[in-house]
Amino acid sequence: MANKILLAYIGADGLFVIMGAIMLGFSVIVQNDAFTTPAEGMQAARNLFYQKFPLTAGIVNAVFIFVTFLSTVPAIITPSRAWLKISGYLVTVCAAFSLILGLYLWILTLTVKKDFAPIWIAQTPEIQSLMQTAFNCCGYFNSTSPAFVTDATCPSPAAAALMRGCATPISSFANVFVDDIFTAVFGMCGIDGVLILATACLAKDRKENERFRHIDEKSDARGTF
Repeated sequence: MANKILLAYIGADGLFVIMGAIMLGFSVIVQNDAFTTPAEGMQAARNLFYQKFPLTAGIVNAVFIFVTFLSTVPAIITPSRAWLKISGYLVTVCAAFSLILGLYLWILTLTVKKDFAPIWIAQTPEIQSLMQTAFNCCGYFNSTSPAFVTDATCPSPAAAALMRGCATPISSFANVFVDDIFTAVFGMCGIDGVLILATACLAKDRKENERFRHIDEKSDARGTF
């Protein structure tokens, strides 16, 4: 009968490498799309927030996850506990790395309104207009701070003065999608934790098996006299 502890370890290891693939795919795709010309306001806002993401760090973390996964292969196919210990330490490093990325994204959500103001100011009138249209707002904090861009949503100073600033709706929009992302990253840390526990259980099981094997060897040796 297959060792259930080993099967659990293999399952956790599979989830671990899938997690690395997801992180790599997301980081590469977003890094390629973040600087494309947006077609509408929500895409423009999303791209601007994506440019603040630690995407390069995400790619590095994903690569390190794959390296760690490779170290688990000899831990699976050999009874030695040495590779288990090495892979366990590497998984711990991956978990810490992912946790730092998740915390960084979480901290971004705490100061979205203030941090996005200089980003808004740096954009062209065309990009600002796209965001005004998408979020039905004028200017950033209000229609005069900084000054709104004249468009169909904000056709005149009098009309713009009656509209809300874009800071609040953009902050709410950013909080929703960034919350989903850092929650997913924290979930990846949970998978790391499961693999660490599975590693500890498998190492303990192998240690017990080794102890019993030594006992049997000693018993057989005494039986020959």
